[in-house]
Amino acid sequence: MFRNYLESIAGIGIYPLISFTIFFLFFLGVSWYVFTVKREFIDEMKNYPLRNDNLPANN
Repeated sequence: MFRNYLESIAGIGIYPLISFTIFFLFFLGVSWYVFTVKREFIDEMKNYPLRNDNLPANN
């Protein structure tokens, strides 16, 4: 049913290409970030939920 509507739109074939390009660039960006982030930052973020800095003092 929707296929008939989409086939009648002129230039509809460019949207899958645009979507793939956005996804691919995002994937490359995240991959680049993962491989270039410093190990110290990863260790700090890994231990962040275990820190007690945000808890109020019980005086």
